[in-house]
Amino acid sequence: MIVDAHHHLWAADAGYTWLDAPDLAPINRTFTPAMLTAELAAAGVARSVLVEGGRCDTDEAAVLLGHAADTPEIAGVVAWADPASPELASTLAGFRALPGGDRLVGIRAQVQGEDLDYLDRTDVRAGLATIGAAGLAFDLVVRVDQLASAARAADALPSVRFVLDHLGKPRIMAGAEGLAEWRAAIAPLASCPNVAAKLSGLVTEADWQRWTVDDLRPYASSALEFFGAERLMLGSDWPVCLLAGDYGAVRSAMLTALGGLTATERAAILGDTASRVYRLSA
Repeated sequence: MIVDAHHHLWAADAGYTWLDAPDLAPINRTFTPAMLTAELAAAGVARSVLVEGGRCDTDEAAVLLGHAADTPEIAGVVAWADPASPELASTLAGFRALPGGDRLVGIRAQVQGEDLDYLDRTDVRAGLATIGAAGLAFDLVVRVDQLASAARAADALPSVRFVLDHLGKPRIMAGAEGLAEWRAAIAPLASCPNVAAKLSGLVTEADWQRWTVDDLRPYASSALEFFGAERLMLGSDWPVCLLAGDYGAVRSAMLTALGGLTATERAAILGDTASRVYRLSA
């Protein structure tokens, strides 16, 4: 089963205030399930994972799970919740009771906007354990300088499944300096067997107008080196990727950047890893 392991859907004027930045005008509009399924069909993708979109309120979960309930292609939803909330367990139970709640596969918080040591906090660690105990993965959307704390959290919580989004958002435009910084930071996290990673979001960390496959290749090959295909999954980050390229072009570029893969490696990255880590239904 071919899976797009990371995409979003949102409606205009629905609380996604981060989209108000002038340079995000091309994606500051409504993206519907019908628009998504057209992209999936054109690319030969059978299933997808719908990820919270930075609205950062629990009411968004009902919308996303509702999309999943009505859209067979959406096999899983990663909803937003606050790991530090004392109401976290009841929030997760509430999500599961919603229409489409059986498609809930993970939780994400906007850690990239938090302090450097956010994932070291006792209350946050307790919340991550609650998420894991609920049978859910936790998506890590973090900065490069937060990868060390992510590694400490993953090491301290071996029973929790972590998924690193966008390879930790490396500074691709910084060239060799950015690559060296990222490789040193990601190695400890990759050494934790309970962490998988998404080959996603790289084109928007590069120059949006002038990126090439060569810009992406060192990160794709390093990810394969560090995680192995059995812990890597491919995600489009659509519609955010539209800032730098269309769905098909971005997907093709990432596969080209990976270079020659065995049939087993290709199957893992294109779907098997996402299906296993997120426990997607067939």
